[in-house]
Amino acid sequence: MASMASPLDILQHYWQHQSFRPPQEAIINAVLDNKDTIALLPTGGGKSVCYQVPAMVKEGLCLVISPLIALMKDQVNSLEKKNIPALLLHSELTFYEIKQSLQNAQRGDYKFLYVSPERLQSHIFKEYLSSFNVNLIAVDEAHCISQWGNDFRPSYLKIASLKDLIDVPILALTASATPQVINDISLKLNLNEATVFRQSFQRANLSYSVFNVDSKINKTIDILNKVKGSSIVYCKSRKLTRQVADLLKEHHIDADFFHAGLSYAERSKKQEAWLHNKTRVIVCTNAFGMGIDKPDVRTVIHYDTPDCLENYYQESGRAGRDDKKAYAVLLYNNDDENDLKNLTNIRFPPIKEIKSIYQSLVDYLQIPVGSGEGMYYDFNLDEFIKNFKLNIFKVMGTLKMLEQEGYISFNETVFLPSQVCFTSTKELLQNIEQSHPQLDPLIKCLLRTYEGIYDNKVSIHEKQISWLIKKTVDEVKQQLHQLHSLGIVEYNPQKDTPQIYFVTNRAPAKYLVINYEHYKERRKDYEQRIAVMLEFLHNKITCRSRFIGNYFGDTALEDCGICDNCLKRKSTGISEEDFIKIKEHIFNSLNNGKFEIEQILFSAKGLKKEKCWKVIQHLQAEKLIDIDSNGMLSKTVK
Repeated sequence: MASMASPLDILQHYWQHQSFRPPQEAIINAVLDNKDTIALLPTGGGKSVCYQVPAMVKEGLCLVISPLIALMKDQVNSLEKKNIPALLLHSELTFYEIKQSLQNAQRGDYKFLYVSPERLQSHIFKEYLSSFNVNLIAVDEAHCISQWGNDFRPSYLKIASLKDLIDVPILALTASATPQVINDISLKLNLNEATVFRQSFQRANLSYSVFNVDSKINKTIDILNKVKGSSIVYCKSRKLTRQVADLLKEHHIDADFFHAGLSYAERSKKQEAWLHNKTRVIVCTNAFGMGIDKPDVRTVIHYDTPDCLENYYQESGRAGRDDKKAYAVLLYNNDDENDLKNLTNIRFPPIKEIKSIYQSLVDYLQIPVGSGEGMYYDFNLDEFIKNFKLNIFKVMGTLKMLEQEGYISFNETVFLPSQVCFTSTKELLQNIEQSHPQLDPLIKCLLRTYEGIYDNKVSIHEKQISWLIKKTVDEVKQQLHQLHSLGIVEYNPQKDTPQIYFVTNRAPAKYLVINYEHYKERRKDYEQRIAVMLEFLHNKITCRSRFIGNYFGDTALEDCGICDNCLKRKSTGISEEDFIKIKEHIFNSLNNGKFEIEQILFSAKGLKKEKCWKVIQHLQAEKLIDIDSNGMLSKTVK
């Protein structure tokens, strides 16, 4: 499938776009020049085009590594709709299905092979890799390789070893990485003098606002009544998503709730209704939104404060991807601030407590010592917490810690298809066909439709089988259970409940090894992220778009002019430079206690009194300073 077409020809033919966005073309040219490359492209910046287009230009197969199975499925479906052949290899597949997929890739009929990082070190993958004509390695969500990233995954550290097996350029892509994380990506991927491309974090159409409110629901209703159109409301708990959605419906706002505890069918139904504007507002946990590209979202409201700016930026960036005016609103109160300050102790429980929760987990899953490796286990988080009387946030923190230490993988939104393997002898199978003639059509359908089913577990689709043998889906499932009970097949019905995947065998809790130095470093880094989030809440002056951009290393941003801080400052008619200068003068004066307004005005040399008055009024309105009945100024005591 070699291509002589130019990158622009391919973009226009397959994507129907007339031109690239900056800096897509420069990234593509660097890849085509066989240079290792890092691309920091904000949410909605068109990252996939940066590896898909050069891979189409070059002869061979592009290996794409991503931790998000749902996102990989979306990408493969999107490519197939464009008649571009793509394969997906992930940890939910059986050994037989993995082998079949690798054989398909080996034949050279595919342009893209999507792989979860856990699969890179498997013997079968390494065995086939050398026979692929790989032209590029694309590493999506590349910040996962850095322990300084907000979503570190140990499996990403294995990617660098691919360079020993195949000599091709690596393109690392991420939407949210600080300069420290960018450096770590280059180091951990063993990139060779990587070229780094950064797209501006300026979103000219997106207005950021932060409100300290007494009633979040009233403010949410007010915003949704003022700004029409599609909306996302993010909440920190599953219970709250339902409560908020119900309250919105009571006020005649069309809303529904979404979280990872719902069945796969329910999640799909709710998501599709919102995507096609049959539901206006989706109230959800952060389980919602990854890989969803809905361009006409007018508002993203955070009902609770995220624990880091990376998550806030990713989630709020789902608004206004059609380049029309949109709003990102963050609501908080004093309780939220206190919760944030206490979050580090919850997110990083003492090592002794981590071991205790691990013991509770393996007891709940009933896994004996020395077993469990490579196995999925149904995990009902609510039931687990209730049975063992645990704090949900400490449990989530422990699961994250165990994941980062390489013991488990926790996926709230996993979908495991039904699987079947024949386990009987051919003689017994013939006897069953004679004694249970009603099962014969199903047996023959399974053997004819699913290659390798007699020796391996394969994924099946009851709906497809029901159509082939002219029975209902329920009848097919009933007969599969019957075959299972007769010892003819092993039948594992589909699972759409949250899963715990054990990367290693269960260890005795007292011998569980947690790298204490890494634990301390991650804890300190997490504290710093919380501090930045609190600073973002309290920031009443700096342009919010600039604040976010500066955090991610984009220091060339100008004021957006449309965030809450820019609009308030505009109303004073004072430049940001003068505003900050006057504010610092006022705060420095008040460091030693109360001051008369006239004293402050008199001591503000070189600063106009009219401007000083406006800044004083602004700071008072923002509850940063108090003025008593005698005209004395003081800092507000929180």
